[in-house]
Amino acid sequence: MADQDQDLVDVDPNDPGDGSLPVFRWKQAGRANLATRRQLRQMGLRPGGQEPVARIECRGGKRFTWLYRIDLAKPKLPMTLAKEAALDKAMARQTCPGPCGRRYFHCLPLKTLGSCLECFDGTPADPASYIAPPAKHLLAADPRRPPPMSTAVRASAFQLP
Repeated sequence: MADQDQDLVDVDPNDPGDGSLPVFRWKQAGRANLATRRQLRQMGLRPGGQEPVARIECRGGKRFTWLYRIDLAKPKLPMTLAKEAALDKAMARQTCPGPCGRRYFHCLPLKTLGSCLECFDGTPADPASYIAPPAKHLLAADPRRPPPMSTAVRASAFQLP
């Protein structure tokens, strides 16, 4: 009986056997302990320097992604002002150079129109398609809002007698 126990070997059915990483097909990897970079990001984590432990293949092996262990993942690093400034600079195609100065969630036709559609021909933009700042030309058109003071008027208003 003891001789039979020595012949038993624990075999991983997903291990290719050549010492490389196990390969899973689409939707076959267990989500309990493995995740892709995108899935880690959704959980507020990052790989944190760990090596991938497996990979998922789809489209007949033409496309693949790495899998990482969730228990070894580290928390995401917070956004710093320098990172935010670099991202704003990289998103120049999404920022309107026109009078509104809005940053849209899509790329603007800057080569053909030179600005967003609202600044170009007055087509109203969906408020869900952009983030601050609000359009300056819309604020000036609001009849309930007083006209802006000039610099000279503002300076004279605060002078002491």
